[in-house]
Amino acid sequence: MSVLQYTQNRQSGLGVTPVQNIAKLCARKLPLLLQEQELSLGDVNKVFTSEWLSENQVIVGTKCNSLLVLDLHTSQRFQIPLLKGVDCAEGEVRTGGIHSITVNPSRTLLVTGSEDSSCPAVYQLPTFDPVCLGTDCHTDWIFSIEWLDDQFFVTGSRDNSVALWSVSDMCRPMDYPGVLIPNHKRMTPIAQKTCDGGEKVRSVAFNSRTQEIAVLSTNGFMHMWDAQRFSQRFTTSLPYCRENVCLCISNDLSLYAVGSQSHVSFLDSRTLKSVGSIYTKESGSGVRSISFNEDIATIGTGAGSVRFFDIRAGKYLEMECCSGETATLKTGTGFLRHDEIYNEYFADQVYYPNAVYTHCYDFSKTRLFLAGGPLSSGLHGNYAAVWQ
Repeated sequence: MSVLQYTQNRQSGLGVTPVQNIAKLCARKLPLLLQEQELSLGDVNKVFTSEWLSENQVIVGTKCNSLLVLDLHTSQRFQIPLLKGVDCAEGEVRTGGIHSITVNPSRTLLVTGSEDSSCPAVYQLPTFDPVCLGTDCHTDWIFSIEWLDDQFFVTGSRDNSVALWSVSDMCRPMDYPGVLIPNHKRMTPIAQKTCDGGEKVRSVAFNSRTQEIAVLSTNGFMHMWDAQRFSQRFTTSLPYCRENVCLCISNDLSLYAVGSQSHVSFLDSRTLKSVGSIYTKESGSGVRSISFNEDIATIGTGAGSVRFFDIRAGKYLEMECCSGETATLKTGTGFLRHDEIYNEYFADQVYYPNAVYTHCYDFSKTRLFLAGGPLSSGLHGNYAAVWQ
């Protein structure tokens, strides 16, 4: 069964309101109208994650452990100090970048990485006052964070474990002689469990309808967890097992989308059965970010492009002026540092595309923020832009 047949069968007999029709139409037309407004991020290295804070503010996290708020109206950027725990002061810092930023449903709290990439940090919104730092949990970088509600969130780590946290379960830091105590509280996880059958947890997604947590591991498996019991229910293998790094859910379509090196796979969110896959056209660079906007899957690749797949039509959106030509956004030049590594190994190539490691729509669904940087780990650079 194709993705188109699946969605048609699921929606048969269900009414669609005029408002929903307008939203779906806008989602299809928007990619054809977007124009790039590139933003300057200075010398930071590779944007891994992003989130809209308001109509004119976006927050980003980078490979070099920078947490920046971008003001789109003034083009200014503000760096948010990372939370530092007692363990960090003793030199046990696992620095691997900020890979995830997420805001709770009431938009009062934000959780992201800290100075130690294995510890989650919670901030108050909109002031960014530090609330608490998670400790005594993961032994490797946190790749993904997801809120379950206003109080509870889960983290997925490269140590192949998932952890459940509560922002109400906080206490003051322990008093170590000679160590400067931070002014934020600390918290420990309610539970931490290894993902059976996994390798490294790369992404997590919360299905609010079924109260399940979907966990994506880098060895090509999806794992379903009961959110209320915080227990693993079952595991299934994915159609494509190489470089599965991004995951998203559409509750309206009852679909998960998983990005791999060469394909985007769609799975029924209730059963994890595969209902179809699409070729990305840029298999060597892989899918680096993915999201749903109504019936449109937005796909960011490592080759510096964004494409839009129409689930209901079962094909990529095409340019209205050129029949058969896929509607594609191409990233700009961004910033690339010409350092010793660049001069020795990369200077002979003229152009290096900026991978789209992260993208997100604004609240009105009329603007799209794209960010990333050069795909090669040896290159230092960044890219960020608002398409509107």
